[in-house]
Amino acid sequence: MIGHHPNPKKRRSLKEWFKSRTKKQIIIMCTVAAMLLLGGGYAVYHFFIKGDAPVAKKQQQTATPAPAPEPLTAKLTGLPITDPSINQRPVTAVMIENSPDARPQAGLSQAGVVFEAVAEGGITRFLTLFQDTTPDYLGPVRSVRPYYVQWLMGFDAAVAHVGGSADALALIKRAGVKDLDQFANPGPYHRISSRYAPHNMYTDVAKLRARQIEKGYTSSNYTAWPRKGDEKNPTPNATSIDFNISGALYNSHYDYDAASNTYKRSEGGKPHMDERAGQLAPKVVIGLVVPQGSNGIYTTYQALGSGEAYIFQDGVLTKATWHKGNETGQITFAGSNGAPIKFNPGQTWITALGSSTRITFK
Repeated sequence: MIGHHPNPKKRRSLKEWFKSRTKKQIIIMCTVAAMLLLGGGYAVYHFFIKGDAPVAKKQQQTATPAPAPEPLTAKLTGLPITDPSINQRPVTAVMIENSPDARPQAGLSQAGVVFEAVAEGGITRFLTLFQDTTPDYLGPVRSVRPYYVQWLMGFDAAVAHVGGSADALALIKRAGVKDLDQFANPGPYHRISSRYAPHNMYTDVAKLRARQIEKGYTSSNYTAWPRKGDEKNPTPNATSIDFNISGALYNSHYDYDAASNTYKRSEGGKPHMDERAGQLAPKVVIGLVVPQGSNGIYTTYQALGSGEAYIFQDGVLTKATWHKGNETGQITFAGSNGAPIKFNPGQTWITALGSSTRITFK
C-alpha cells in the first residue's frame, strides 16, 4: 500500500532509554539536573525572599536612635563647661572684707557661691567659693569666723584668710580643715599700695590653687546642689528685695532684672560694684534665717541644724527649709513638699539673717 512502511520503528519507553545510556552519560545528566535545580532555588531566594531583608534591617537600625550626650556643667555653679577636668579642681574659699574702706572689692563677681554674714560690730564679711573660675585679683582678704568655716566645710574647701577668731582657728585645727592662712602661706598673697592696711591684702586664685596642690589638697568631695534650666517666670512676684542685716551701711537691696534674669545688688544705698566687673548680679538670692547672737566680741550664728530659707530666682519667691546636719555635711534646701529646690546656673548669694522679719520684698 502506498505510504505504508513495511517495518514501522517501535517507540522506546523512558526506562529503556535510560538502559541504553552509558554510566558516564547518566552521571553527566544527573549533574546537569542538580545544577539546574540549585540555580532555580537561588533565583527564588534572591528575587522573592532576600529582596525584603535589607528594608527590615534598616527599620530595625533606625527604630532606636542613640541618646543625646548629657551637657557638661560645672559642679559648683551649674554653668556650661567644655573641660571635664574643671570639676576635678579643689574648691577654694576666700574671706573677703566688706567695710566701707574695702569697697569696691575685686573678684566677687566670679565667685560661684557667696555666704554673707556679720563678722563683728555689724560689719558684714563674705565667704567666697571658687572652682570653675580663677580670678587673678581678689580682695581685700580678711580674717575668718567659725560659722564661715562650717559653711565651707560642706564644700570640702580650703580656706584662704588672714588670721581669725580664736574659735575659728581652733575649729580649723580640730576638724582638719584645709588651711591657707596667709601667715603660714604668704606666697599667694600680696599687699597693694593704693589702700592702707588692713584693707589692702589681695590674692590670686590660681596661686592659691597651686598652694593647695602643694599641700596635697588636690580635690574636693562635696554634694552639688541640684540645677534647673534658666527660665524666668512670666508672672514675677518678687522684683524688689531688702535684707535688713545690721545697719544702713550693710543692709542689702536687690532689683530683679528680667532681661538677664538676675538680681542687681546694692548695699548702703548704692550699687554694689566689683572693681573690675561692674555691679554684682547673682542668679539666685537666698535669705537664710539662722539663730544669731554674740559672744561679747563678735557675732555668732548657729550654722548647724535647720531653719527657714527665702529663695529668690526667676523673679519669684520660694519658701523653703535649709538643713545642715553636721560640720562636713552640705547645706541643702527643700520645698514644702520635701523635694530639693533646684537652682538656676550661675552665682548663688546667701545672706544669714537672725529673723525672717528682716526680709521684705514686693
